[in-house]
Amino acid sequence: RNGEQLRIICEDNKYDFTLQEIRDVKEIITIKPVDEILVECNFQTLDRSEVTFVSLVFYLQIFHCF
Repeated sequence: RNGEQLRIICEDNKYDFTLQEIRDVKEIITIKPVDEILVECNFQTLDRSEVTFVSLVFYLQIFHCF
């Protein structure tokens, strides 16, 4: 807010795409119209020798969070 990150809302470093579940936050978070939400998603592909392709549906499922 106003150029400052307030806090991390939710972080899951062991996300399993096959086990999709809701993450409840411990307290109510007020998101104002001028706020921005940053969603980061990292894919570990170092064990692959070929190009990894993902579909638009895949992205829409992951980023449908707020």
